[in-house]
Amino acid sequence: MLRSAAPTADATPRATTLDETQESAESAAGWIEDNWSDWLALGLRILLIVIIALVLRTVIRRSITRLIARMNRTAQAVDGTALGGLLVNAERRRQRSEAIGSVLRSVASFMILGTAALMVLSALDINLAPLLASAGVAGVAIGFGARNLVTDFLSGVFMILEDQYGVGDSIDAGVASGEVIEVGLRVTKLRGDDGEIWYVRNGEVKRIGNLSQGWSTAGVDVQIRYDEDLDKARKIITQAGAEMGTSQPWDEALWEPVTVLGLDAVYLDSVVIRVSAKTMPGKALGVARELRWRIKRALDAEGIRMVGGPPPVAEGSTPPADPSAAVAAPSALASPTSPQSLAAAPIPPPNLQK
Repeated sequence: MLRSAAPTADATPRATTLDETQESAESAAGWIEDNWSDWLALGLRILLIVIIALVLRTVIRRSITRLIARMNRTAQAVDGTALGGLLVNAERRRQRSEAIGSVLRSVASFMILGTAALMVLSALDINLAPLLASAGVAGVAIGFGARNLVTDFLSGVFMILEDQYGVGDSIDAGVASGEVIEVGLRVTKLRGDDGEIWYVRNGEVKRIGNLSQGWSTAGVDVQIRYDEDLDKARKIITQAGAEMGTSQPWDEALWEPVTVLGLDAVYLDSVVIRVSAKTMPGKALGVARELRWRIKRALDAEGIRMVGGPPPVAEGSTPPADPSAAVAAPSALASPTSPQSLAAAPIPPPNLQK
């Protein structure tokens, strides 16, 4: 039998000697000794970047918060005064300033922390090109997928910055109208005339009609008979408006004297007198109602007849009787040949004779 000349391989691991162990430890210690200074410098650099970013973020956020608080204190100081009546109300300014402050704080935090993160990755010798390319692709994908959300957010930011409307304003947003009860960066809440709440996305608003900024106009149409004295009517209406302007609380709501603009329309049996008054924002509807009330009472006291009113009756005389009071209302039963009369006729008894 022939035996193989190749030596048999030893499967057992060779024991590490003390000299080899000492040599490996010395090599590791030398490598650490050669690189510890680089590690320390890198760690200090990263720590410094993080500390500077956190301190800068805290300082900017506190500065924005103090600025917003100062704006709110200024609004509360003038609220309830004559100057505050000309400005926006305190709640509206508070919500507007809080929204702007929230946006500024979020933008500042994102920019500072994002820049710090990129600087830390760059200090670790990480290639940022693939990361930035991936972030760009993801941003484009998110932008296309959530374009409505981005549109709502940007529209809300510009709406708040431009102060197009605020809490308490009566606006016409096209898709809905009513009083603004809450303003957000994405959605605006409106209270409708019937009490319903409308949630309007800021990106869907194409035009805004604000009825509460600057001043409002109360317009009243007074319709009187054609043969009445117009000069006398003008005098009575002007006097009623002057009395309203000196009585509370309408003296603050009326910013200018009531003006009679003239005839707005002329008909065969009546004329329409147009009356206008400049009022505080949002008070036009109440002023118009009170003005109609006072004008009606003043015209009645002076004997000027409105359209459709009864003719004046002298004292001590009785009003003429209405000639149509003795005339009965027409009835289909008056004619014996009408279908109603035939249907109401009694049924003849049956003939029992055979």
